[in-house]
Amino acid sequence: MHILLIEDDLDLGRALQSALKVEGLSSEWLRRAVDAPATVDATTVDCVLLDLTLPDGSGFDLLARWRNQGGQGGQGGQVPIIVITARSAVEDRLAGLDGGADDFVVKPFATAELLSRIRAVLRRSARQASERWVLGELVIEPRRHAVQRNGTVLDVSPREFQLLLELAREPGVVVSKSMLAQRLDPLGEPMDFAAIEVHVSNLRRKIGAELIRTV
Repeated sequence: MHILLIEDDLDLGRALQSALKVEGLSSEWLRRAVDAPATVDATTVDCVLLDLTLPDGSGFDLLARWRNQGGQGGQGGQVPIIVITARSAVEDRLAGLDGGADDFVVKPFATAELLSRIRAVLRRSARQASERWVLGELVIEPRRHAVQRNGTVLDVSPREFQLLLELAREPGVVVSKSMLAQRLDPLGEPMDFAAIEVHVSNLRRKIGAELIRTV
């Protein structure tokens, strides 16, 4: 899963990127509002960590732009956004949450708590109530990279697990090859379609062919 981090503090940015990597999350780190994307798309970003006080602008403006984008039929309304800021006034908290933020974390914070909050908003976006994602007979544990079916532990490769997690985020929804290609390698060249087909074939063999349908 891929995180967009917008934070101008060098030490904090480096620390957060390292923590996200340990958590198994890829990330892109930007330090200025002008470098932020015009839109945030749920096909390429799983969560945004947004500082409010940036050297060239306000995080509130980015939040409003992205949420308005979602209200106009785009994907911005679907991407979880967590505000990370030193601004602790009640007015700022209310403005952030009422403006569309999914969570509001005041600096200084414990990295472990922030990671827990990220996991929580990602679970909610996948409509799962706990760290164990249950889809019928299939149980997926993202933190442990573990998969079970009917209580039997399945041996899947890291790439197969990543693919399964992307499909499990929206069960029953058609996911295009191009979307999978981008999501599986958000920081590099999109994965080749032939490679995706091989991974899907291997995954079907391991978890049950009937669980993944080709449309």
